[in-house]
Amino acid sequence: MSVKKEMSFWGHIGELRGHLIRSLIAIVLGAIIVGMNVNWIMDHIFFGPTRNDFFTFRVVNHFSRELLGHDSIILPDHFAVQQKKLFQQFNVMMSVSIFGGLVAAFPYIIWELWRFISPALHPNERKNSVFLINFVWILFLVGILCGYFLILPFAINFGLLFSISESITQLFDLSDYTALFLQVVLGMGVVFLFPVIVYFLTSIGILTPVFMRTYRRHAIVLIMVVAAIITPADVLSMMMAALPLLLLYEFSIMMSTYTFKKVQARDAAPRI
Repeated sequence: MSVKKEMSFWGHIGELRGHLIRSLIAIVLGAIIVGMNVNWIMDHIFFGPTRNDFFTFRVVNHFSRELLGHDSIILPDHFAVQQKKLFQQFNVMMSVSIFGGLVAAFPYIIWELWRFISPALHPNERKNSVFLINFVWILFLVGILCGYFLILPFAINFGLLFSISESITQLFDLSDYTALFLQVVLGMGVVFLFPVIVYFLTSIGILTPVFMRTYRRHAIVLIMVVAAIITPADVLSMMMAALPLLLLYEFSIMMSTYTFKKVQARDAAPRI
């Protein structure tokens, strides 16, 4: 019996390794595709939020003209980024390619994870998990888009327009901008997976909706801390990040309530 258990354990490890290898291959393939189009991606996506014709700025200025009669956001015509190290552009290209490959392959990674755990699930749980795996990658992508279109542009706008002296020439380091881009965009993608964590913790009985409602004020403080970590030091960017996170917390309470009722109904059902 012990030999069978040991073989079963190593069999699961081998199967998990296969799923991880396929997921890694998907990320590499996505990174190669991004790397082959890196010039266009850098000009139109990576540095997109530094231009006046960026989608977010056009929307804000449209409503600003309707209400105030003039544009409220006007960025400098040229966003000067400098390279300080010999291989800095190559390192940035690799970072952008890997990040793009991860985003592109994320739905496939979640599907591979589901393939690994699905044999251990009951038919009803397997049916519900199909909705969950789609929910995971959709939440991640929504967080990515929220960071890119909502938070990053206002952080850049604050950094460009804030000035304490006319004698200071603004020259931005390429690695610093890359770190800001990944910190905001990837950070929001990860944080948006919070409802999934709530779902699992509620399913196993660790978390309840009553607990989440009781400690809502504490959660608001924690959300502000997380928003400050994800965004730069300016208050505007932090508030822009905190707003969707607050809405996400309220949504997580509703999800916890729904899941908690299902768990109670399952436990109360007679077992045959």
